[in-house]
Amino acid sequence: MRILAGLSLLLVTLVTVPARAQEVDLELVLAADGSGSIDDDELRLQREGWASALTSNDVLAAISNGLIGAIAVAYVEWGGPQSQVTVVDWQIIRDAASAEAFANKLRTRPRGAYGYNSISNAIDYSVRLVEENSYSGIRKVIDISGDGPNIGGRPLAEARADALAKGFTINALAIRRPGGRPGGPGGMSLETYYGEQVIGGPGAFVEIADETRPFAVAARRKLVAEIAGVAATRHAALQPAPEPHTRRSGTRISLRPASSVAP
Repeated sequence: MRILAGLSLLLVTLVTVPARAQEVDLELVLAADGSGSIDDDELRLQREGWASALTSNDVLAAISNGLIGAIAVAYVEWGGPQSQVTVVDWQIIRDAASAEAFANKLRTRPRGAYGYNSISNAIDYSVRLVEENSYSGIRKVIDISGDGPNIGGRPLAEARADALAKGFTINALAIRRPGGRPGGPGGMSLETYYGEQVIGGPGAFVEIADETRPFAVAARRKLVAEIAGVAATRHAALQPAPEPHTRRSGTRISLRPASSVAP
């Protein structure tokens, strides 16, 4: 009877104690604009840009230099307030094979977001995605990329403040519009708007994609900076992350393949 009681207690313990979260250097949500302002060709080239960045030697080297040598990544596309879609769910990336597996999923999954520009709800969705996963990262980063300001959903300032209070860093990639049209409200440049109202947290920054910096190049630089930021906090001897691209010149977005322009 004592043996049976002991086995029963052990079984209850195994059932009720949650599994320990897998440790990674970084939990990263790539939250990309999939709204009505992004046509199918632009959406495809955005995904190809992120896929190319994730599989690049620069990004893989940054991952390998981390304390753990692995990051957890999920890819989300967002549109209106009720439209956020997890295109590729959480996956560990630690080497070329795992990066290529993620990239292949990203290239082949259908689009699903609709409506216009709720950055605030995209932030909320990304926070929940991190909170509900099975990983434990040294840092938690939400990476917003888009070509316009917040339009619908709950107030952007509230979503941003809630995420920052939970220890998240929010970075942004501003996709400049053709013809020099300002992407932000009231004639403000999109990168200024993102810098003032979207990003926040330790080391937060805005990267830019335009005619001189194709999306894939901007995405690669951004990922290296974000991932290397993890290593820098734990390995002071490592080289610092490259400075983010903050140039204000340029008038057109380019979503061309990275091979068309040198980094």
